Amino acid sequence: MAERESCNKWFDEWFNDGDFWEQYAPIMFDAKRWAEVPAVADGITRMARLPLYEYPPEYKQAEAGAPGGPRTADLCCGFGRISLELARRGFAVTGVDLTPAYLDTARDDAAYEHLEIEFVCEDVRGFKRPGAFDLAVNLYISFGYFGSQEDDRLFARNVYESLKDGGCFIIETLGKEIAVRDFVEAEWFERAGYFVLTKYEAVNSWEGLKNRWILINKEGKKTDRVFTQRLYAATELRRLLLDAGFSAVELYGNWEEGLYDQYAESLIAVGRK
Repeated sequence: MAERESCNKWFDEWFNDGDFWEQYAPIMFDAKRWAEVPAVADGITRMARLPLYEYPPEYKQAEAGAPGGPRTADLCCGFGRISLELARRGFAVTGVDLTPAYLDTARDDAAYEHLEIEFVCEDVRGFKRPGAFDLAVNLYISFGYFGSQEDDRLFARNVYESLKDGGCFIIETLGKEIAVRDFVEAEWFERAGYFVLTKYEAVNSWEGLKNRWILINKEGKKTDRVFTQRLYAATELRRLLLDAGFSAVELYGNWEEGLYDQYAESLIAVGRK
């Protein structure tokens, strides 16, 4: 028990702090992140084995005006970047996130574009709709921040139960192999009007990567936050999804379905029900 507590002390519930997300949003969700959205949406639909822009008759819904594409859960949706893009393509999207300010922005953007998207303010560990979705996604390295691995497994099981037979769950995260390959102790850069200092530290024999981000604005005001992400090797993430019930798990290194190898850009796991 003492060992478990020691391992978990790094993984607090920092992500429940709405102030963190509002302060760090300009840094974490910059123009580059928005520009890559169409290519990511293309990759998602290919990996899910769904048509990119047109859908067969079985996806049509009786309700007039309702989106006719695959029912999709965007879990930890943030500002709704992928939710909005998939809805533009006809997907019936439900976005789930803990940060009210992000969801308010996403709702405003959806309303401006006349897109029908359901946004839910809820912890994904508690969100479950049995057999409701054709597809679920968890993107932009938002996996691995819960207090324990059991929470990660609970999240995966909830997604499995929320998918229809034949549905799939796509996770994009920072693979442990990539974290080790690209590790630097510190770096600095300028972004969105801030001077940003970052420091990194491997914890618990690479169970996690501790991040310290210091932001300094033009007036010299400093914001200093620390958070830790639990890291999974590709084989560990595959095992987690298989244990959650998925019948098969594919691993990729980019959105073009490239190999997860020494050249991988990120770890993308596709669990099929």
